[in-house]
Amino acid sequence: MNQGYRRVGLTLQCLIFFLLSLLAVPSHALFVSQAKDPKPLIAEIFPSATSVSEKQGEVPVWTILRDQQVLGYAFETNDIAKIPAYSGEPVNMLVAMDPQGKFLDARVLEHHEPIILAGIPESKLWDFISQYKGLSVKDQIKIGAATRDEHLSIDGLSGATVTVMVMNQAITKAATKVAQSLGILTKDVAASRPKASIKQDLYEVANWQQLTGDGSIRKLYLDRGAVDQAFVGTEAEHVDEADGAHKADSFAEIYYALADVPSIGRNLFGDADYQWLMSMLAPGEHYLVLLGNGYSFKGSGYVRGGIFDRIQLHQNDNAISFRDLDHNRISDIYIAGAPSFNEMSVFKIGAQQEFDPGSSWELELLVRRQLGAVDSIFSSFKAGYDIPERYVDIPQLAEPEPELTLTQQIWHDKRYEVWILVALMLVLLLILFFQDVLVRHPTFIHNLRHGFLVVTVVFIGWAWGGQLSVVNVFTFLHALMRDFSWDLFLMDPVIFVLWCGAAVTMLLWGRAVYCGWLCPFGALQELVNTFARYIKLPQFELPYAVHERLWAIKYLILLGLFGLSLDSLAMAEQFAEVEPFKTTFLLKFDREWPFVLWASFLILLNLFNRKTFCRYLCPLGAALSVGSNVRLFSWLKRRPECGSPCKTCAKECEIQAIAPDGVINMRECHYCLDCQITYFNDEKCPPLKKQAYKNRRFEENPIPTRVTEA
Repeated sequence: MNQGYRRVGLTLQCLIFFLLSLLAVPSHALFVSQAKDPKPLIAEIFPSATSVSEKQGEVPVWTILRDQQVLGYAFETNDIAKIPAYSGEPVNMLVAMDPQGKFLDARVLEHHEPIILAGIPESKLWDFISQYKGLSVKDQIKIGAATRDEHLSIDGLSGATVTVMVMNQAITKAATKVAQSLGILTKDVAASRPKASIKQDLYEVANWQQLTGDGSIRKLYLDRGAVDQAFVGTEAEHVDEADGAHKADSFAEIYYALADVPSIGRNLFGDADYQWLMSMLAPGEHYLVLLGNGYSFKGSGYVRGGIFDRIQLHQNDNAISFRDLDHNRISDIYIAGAPSFNEMSVFKIGAQQEFDPGSSWELELLVRRQLGAVDSIFSSFKAGYDIPERYVDIPQLAEPEPELTLTQQIWHDKRYEVWILVALMLVLLLILFFQDVLVRHPTFIHNLRHGFLVVTVVFIGWAWGGQLSVVNVFTFLHALMRDFSWDLFLMDPVIFVLWCGAAVTMLLWGRAVYCGWLCPFGALQELVNTFARYIKLPQFELPYAVHERLWAIKYLILLGLFGLSLDSLAMAEQFAEVEPFKTTFLLKFDREWPFVLWASFLILLNLFNRKTFCRYLCPLGAALSVGSNVRLFSWLKRRPECGSPCKTCAKECEIQAIAPDGVINMRECHYCLDCQITYFNDEKCPPLKKQAYKNRRFEENPIPTRVTEA
């Protein structure tokens, strides 16, 4: 007994030492960084700025100026897209971009993410957010490998996937709203239709009347009265004004069409001239033909190398002007029935103009009246054009794929892990339902259990980071006390599914199933101890009286952490580092040495004592055991002889969950089924051995049957 107490004292001393070691970790790893003032950061990003406006507008934005020149804009994501991250609080970031929507820089102003508070240095967060430099608000940015060509992929942050996905959504969503408010983006940019293409193999012979009659060639006609009316109220109202008798006279008559449509161009110019014109046309370019009388659409002031300042083509928000290199003069047209024209020209629409022949467009004619040698006043007249549908292939309006919410995107990306995890849980349910059959085959059930534990450690733990934590419990309780939202808990699919599995098994069998089968750290400890027993390392066990008193430690830790969480969830997260889960599975030992030393100590301790952390220190196990009394089933069978006189199961239980009186403490049981293997083994269970002995004696010495005489 004295030796047992000395071992307890040594264990507690080691525990206190390592807890104190955790508190010695550099402060940047444990404490929330203070909220940063954005103004000095803006000055750092724009060193040549002479002034910064106040944050203003329906979408709050700072405008950064150098004298009168706009250098760029800056905004805080919390002002525009306040998206809760894993902690339930948003990550507030400062984002700067130039007037064209190119990201100049992005900085984190404030965060409350537990994974960043302890374990991942903030320098890694800066490295992640620096990837936005040089990207554009027009890019579709995705974390990790791009699944579609239009996505631009940036690297995530190992161990903080949910956090950086929330950050990415906040940056892109806020930047899009800012760009739309500043006119950098149009709100319907994502729904733009692909350009139509002209059917070059379609040609119909037609005369002038047919082409003007069906809208292939349209006309802009102005009489002098309409022009005079346009200048009423201006200084040029009476300049070149027509008298009453001439108000109805023609001022300008301009016919216009797309000349690269075969049924228009070939009929107008003849095959030879049409082929010559088309030979100079590059992909994406088009021809506008203008045929006019009256007011010149070219203008007498046109000079070589200049711009034709009297005509423009308008499509959507695009205004297309023409230079001399875009112009070809037409000397004659060959179509039957056409009137004569004073001016005939073809203007090339460059590919850079992104003109769509299948969409509506307008021809604009600018009419100028001179006020003096220099001054003049313009008035514009427009006429529309819609190409006949038979001339073009118009693609269907591209319906944009419905944008997935952040939660939907995360679940889509993790769908394979979720399905595999659900399949593992179904296997576990089958093991539990057929446990009475399986335990009759000890070798098989032992191999099955060890294989399941390996999967739990390798896949659920290290590959997927699916380790539940007592912090999850506190987050859930805080959400219940505030505005509850499932979105917060759906952000990590593996954790969510594990919690659902833990909740179901707690209701049916208590906390034992999760702690014994699905907890990665518990599985790792058990596998380490199994290996130690296999190589015959000496094991030590505490006396039961000491053992049952040490159970209280994990409940005291749970109460302390819960009290801290009421004041500060972030502080509770820091002290919850008594759990080595984050170090072991989420960060894979890539963090400060005290954390690594603490996790390594708890794992290596299992070489000599089975699942020490689970039995005495785990606050998550303490939290889960609270609901053990409401379980619906008690499938672990016992006999009247268990505990008195038989002590076999109590001695063999490697986590000492069976009391000396034979009662299984379901708050401490890990459902390893070893006691059930013994229960059904008539060569190991004393009551069964006794009954088997009696049966053999009866078979060897049967009671003789008495025969009575009649």
